[in-house]
Amino acid sequence: MFKFFKRMKTVVGAEMNAMLDKAEDPVKMLDQFMRDMAEDIREAEAAIAKQMAHEKVLKRKADDAEAMSLKRQKQAEQAVQAGDDDLARRALQNKQDHAKQRDVLNETWLKAKEDTDTLKKQLDEMKREYEHMKLKKDALKARAQSAKTRTKMNQTMSSIGGDESRLGFERMEEKVLQFEAEAEMSEDLTEQAYTLDDEFAKLEDTVEKELDQLKKQINTEDTADQG
Repeated sequence: MFKFFKRMKTVVGAEMNAMLDKAEDPVKMLDQFMRDMAEDIREAEAAIAKQMAHEKVLKRKADDAEAMSLKRQKQAEQAVQAGDDDLARRALQNKQDHAKQRDVLNETWLKAKEDTDTLKKQLDEMKREYEHMKLKKDALKARAQSAKTRTKMNQTMSSIGGDESRLGFERMEEKVLQFEAEAEMSEDLTEQAYTLDDEFAKLEDTVEKELDQLKKQINTEDTADQG
């Protein structure tokens, strides 16, 4: 009857620590322990329910035997009043039989009730232990997750400051500097091209003006010759 508590003792005892030490994933092992404990509690509750039902049956039978004993006592009294000693004698004999049965049943019922009370106390202890382990499991899972996060961050920080990352960063920096130099060179060439075009444009404007003046001069001279 007490087999349901065996695994609970395993979980809360030293064996739990040993199993956690060997476990690859402590979080999964903790979850498994909680599932085992929950199953133990369900089994214990089912066993206690059966025990309580058995206890009630014993109590009812003991009460029935007590009722029959009282009934036979009254019937014996009625037989004596009627002057029927033989009937009274048989009633008293049956009364004693029921009284003995009542005593046996009461003794059995009291023992069953004691067992039920013990099981209830142990079940309450299991539930308290389960809630305690649940809180502890949540705390351990949080610590495990925090440790994993810290490890990942440390690895990331280590890779950021490593030679490979640093050299890669320097290469990218050199490329950016190269892109900037090419952009500046392109701007210089564009600016030079624009300046040259402006100079040619000015030159063309001067030639046109000089041509116009030359035409005016020739026209003026032709007009004077004709006059």
